[in-house]
Amino acid sequence: MSFPKTFYRWRPHPWHGLDIGRKAPDVVNAYIEMTPFDAVKYEVDKATGYLRVDRPQLTSSMPPTLYGFVPRTYCGARVQAMSPSSVKGDGDPLDICVISERPINRGEVILRARVIGGVQMIDCGEADDKIIAVLHEDRFWSHAKSLDDIPEALIDRLQHYFETYKLTPGGEANVKVLEMYGPERAKEVIKASQADYDEMFGE
Repeated sequence: MSFPKTFYRWRPHPWHGLDIGRKAPDVVNAYIEMTPFDAVKYEVDKATGYLRVDRPQLTSSMPPTLYGFVPRTYCGARVQAMSPSSVKGDGDPLDICVISERPINRGEVILRARVIGGVQMIDCGEADDKIIAVLHEDRFWSHAKSLDDIPEALIDRLQHYFETYKLTPGGEANVKVLEMYGPERAKEVIKASQADYDEMFGE
């Protein structure tokens, strides 16, 4: 049996088998692992591409937006160079937070996201940037071009979540949010992560 070229005969790996999108770095595809309704941290299993339970959320904090990663990106030497306080990239695909007016209450979905900024974060000494985007063609957020167009309360929630999502009761989280940055730098981080991916895994 023959299949159309655009048809995947087998389920593609969401990190390596999906495309970043033709309009990257302005608009990128995002694979969503978690939603604001998840009290458990889900993460793609790198070997199989299926979603697995990483851990229950350690605190009462839950992600304030959709949370996942950008396919065919990798946080390596180039991403680390843009975060000089870090010692290396975290070796994962580039994380992305996607703001949507309509609730999306399930993970393992693919969506298009328009990039408006990012978070420079260091986790245990490793560069672990988070891209911030809005759901592409979401009319409610059509005006949003940068983080200045997002309510301050939502930005505060994002920062608080990442500062505390690995916090253990009675312990300390070795995570630092250094700054929030605008769309131009976010797009440079995406391009750096694409170059890191190509070097690590090839075209």
